[in-house]
Amino acid sequence: MNSTIKAVVLLSGGLDSATALAWALDQGWSCTALSFNYGQRHHVELQASKTIAATYGIQDHRVIDVSLGVIGGSALTSSLEVPKNLPESTDIPITYVPARNLIFLSLATGLAETIGAMKIVIGANVVDYSGYPDCRSDFLSAFETVANLGTKVGSEGHRFEVVAPLIQLNKSEIIQLGLSLGVDYALTRSCYDPDEQGNPCGHCDSCRFRQEGFRQLGKEDPLTYC
Repeated sequence: MNSTIKAVVLLSGGLDSATALAWALDQGWSCTALSFNYGQRHHVELQASKTIAATYGIQDHRVIDVSLGVIGGSALTSSLEVPKNLPESTDIPITYVPARNLIFLSLATGLAETIGAMKIVIGANVVDYSGYPDCRSDFLSAFETVANLGTKVGSEGHRFEVVAPLIQLNKSEIIQLGLSLGVDYALTRSCYDPDEQGNPCGHCDSCRFRQEGFRQLGKEDPLTYC
């Protein structure tokens, strides 16, 4: 185990981020998990992140409050209706949260600099990503450049690395990877619009991508849908 390598892992509580955490731990890295209470309507994912971190024995799991609802403009942080059962489109959906990954990665960089971690792990992927611009490889590469230009650590010649192990995987491939790493997907929450008990709706984009991923593998999603 290479515990000398430290990483900050963005952990939303969803399927992708749980898989990314399992992957980072499998590399032998010493991981700090970072989650965000950003005013998301699917607040159940935040509790899921705490459960996942505890299950993996993460001793340093931090939650940052950042109210993106003040900015608005997203069905995930406002009263806008979450789209359901829509056909595939090239348009960026209303579930896009303006600058979310830009903000999250910036805060993750600050934490990484403070604790001496040079790797920042995010579960972004470009295949089943709903068209979100802040999940693309070129965005992550550009952010990495900014992180190294705008920090004390970077100015001293050290290099932050933004690591996106799932970037080229579709949902079934992500699930397959996670299962090979022992991820318990019953602990994860992916739905954009769960009911009051936290059960997924089964009809938003996130639920549909997730269900299709399990279906393609011939596996049963362990979650109970509304």
